[in-house]
Amino acid sequence: MQQLTKNERAKITDSVHSIQSARASLTDIDETKVPEVDEIQDCLENADKNLRGALREAPEEKKPTA
Repeated sequence: MQQLTKNERAKITDSVHSIQSARASLTDIDETKVPEVDEIQDCLENADKNLRGALREAPEEKKPTA
């Protein structure tokens, strides 16, 4: 896997936090009022797993030494 820059890591981390927040806010939604809420939650869970995997597997870009 390619290296992630510090900026890319920060953006992915922010996205992970946003996804976690969205997932948490959907836990008490009445499924009769929001069609396919389970599928939405599954999609968010998959996105969370993929982004976390990218953070875990991709090395951080190293700064060149002078």
